[in-house]
Amino acid sequence: MIALDPKSRRPLYEQLYRELEEEILAGQYQPGQTLPGRRTMAERLGVSVNTVDTAYQMLAAAGIVESAERRGFIVQDTGGMLHVYHPPATGMPAGTERRTGMTDLSTGSIDTGLFPVRQWGRIQRELLYHNQELWQRGDMQGDLNLREQIAAYLSASRGVECTPEQIVVGAGIEYLLGCLAHLFQGSVAAIENPGYSRTKAVLENCGIRTRLVNIDAGGLPADALRESGANICYITPSHHFPTGVTMPARRRAQLLTWAEEREDRYILEDDYDSEFRFDIRPLPSLQGMAGKRGHVIYLTTFSKSLAPGIRIACMVLPENLLQRYRQDFALYANTVSRVEQQTLADFMAEGFFTRHIGRMRHAYKKRKTAFAAALRTELGGGLTIRSEHSGLHFLLTYPEAGSERDMIRSAEREGILIRGLSDYYMADAESCPPSTVVAGYAGLDPSLIEETAAALARAWRART
Repeated sequence: MIALDPKSRRPLYEQLYRELEEEILAGQYQPGQTLPGRRTMAERLGVSVNTVDTAYQMLAAAGIVESAERRGFIVQDTGGMLHVYHPPATGMPAGTERRTGMTDLSTGSIDTGLFPVRQWGRIQRELLYHNQELWQRGDMQGDLNLREQIAAYLSASRGVECTPEQIVVGAGIEYLLGCLAHLFQGSVAAIENPGYSRTKAVLENCGIRTRLVNIDAGGLPADALRESGANICYITPSHHFPTGVTMPARRRAQLLTWAEEREDRYILEDDYDSEFRFDIRPLPSLQGMAGKRGHVIYLTTFSKSLAPGIRIACMVLPENLLQRYRQDFALYANTVSRVEQQTLADFMAEGFFTRHIGRMRHAYKKRKTAFAAALRTELGGGLTIRSEHSGLHFLLTYPEAGSERDMIRSAEREGILIRGLSDYYMADAESCPPSTVVAGYAGLDPSLIEETAAALARAWRART
């Protein structure tokens, strides 16, 4: 029986989310069963309908239930996969150009003021003074002690199963995708639509043919993937960019089945911002779910967790690709400065990285909550906010402001840079939800939150 504690420091909606999550995973709700209506649950627990709705939306964002129009929230078949991984209770934590004077709500911005300058600088100075070996050429896959730290972190935080020997460090995801394109010459790659146009460009520049596959409410559909004729699949399953969809466990299992049907099929899993899930437990990585089966290549970057200017990313290669990589790239030098590699290795080893992630998550959650509240206050019930419980951006839909183009232009007149959702559609743009923009808030000065929300209200209410 669900019991909420109004005196707890944890919000009621989060308590309800966790209670329902435990009941669903324990089998008290069966796949296909509909959760009690929001008003019914609210009356039963003595809480507001908004509290129940928020908890239900969080369950949907986690892929545990699915929202169906006129049917409510339906429990999904997780296939037992949600039991695979639970973050530890302690220790590891569970392209618009800037213009001067403009408030930038692009998704590429972060708060550089959160960067741990003091600790990073101290470690780097000590390395420069006392480690002359750094001036020598390092390992082509990246320094071993850094790969050891990354392997331990990915195992604890994302359930990734790998050894340090499987990790390749490189200067950004684009560089690593170029390496993979070499290994997959002659292949056809399926790419999410909407999604990262940069990925499509990188792969095509390296000779890989691409096929765009439209996503649905659960991410990239396995049936559409089969129809594409691709043997490589690039996806962002933990937090689809830009829609924020979390791929349910059942869909993940379907994609793994697709990959395992042929030896030459691989999934490229881009886990670009998994650190920033605020109210919900993250699903384990697809690579962790696949285990030793070897058809998932895991990619992640430190651009969001540290800074875009620190060009450090990594990929985890399956054993069956590792030997080929070492053979073909044996004469290549690693593309990340050894000074930066060793600084990050010590930063992680001394515990600064996990504490830094915790501080960033706290700061961004506070900013997210304040910005969402300010937008709702200023724009009222006509506003819909999606992708609110993870990642560093929202989708904002406000039909009263007119078309997406109207929203962008009127926001710019108020000094705000923001991109439309249609910018991320590489095909079939007519299926893009109307009057929807993508608002990144990581780089938004907290002192300007209310002012920014008020400016957007002025811009978007000018028609009403």
